[in-house]
Amino acid sequence: QVQLVESGGGLVQPGGSLRLSCAASGSIVSINNMGWYRQTPGKERELVASISHGGNTNYADSVKDRFTISRDNAKNTVSLQMNSLKPEDTAVYYCNADVIARPFYYAKSYWGKGTLVTVSL
Repeated sequence: QVQLVESGGGLVQPGGSLRLSCAASGSIVSINNMGWYRQTPGKERELVASISHGGNTNYADSVKDRFTISRDNAKNTVSLQMNSLKPEDTAVYYCNADVIARPFYYAKSYWGKGTLVTVSL
């Protein structure tokens, strides 16, 4: 019932910027934590950044001071502003949200299908 759809991925040169967005839809009652993860072939999926309902944020050391996560609770969206991109940032980026939605009365974790970010000359 709940769907997360990412957008904003693409090709960017090293040092460039990109902004990812994720919109949650469905019979949503509330969303607790939201976050962005990324995965490269051969590597495990890793947390990039997360944000609580109240706006508390957490970042992976590798992206700290370069990426900024934000959310709009009224629109059920979360964004990731990525600056000073490096080739090692290349990955499929996945949106994640901890959602309470009908007909359930407890929170479940949902994932988007991912959006590809390629940082290359």
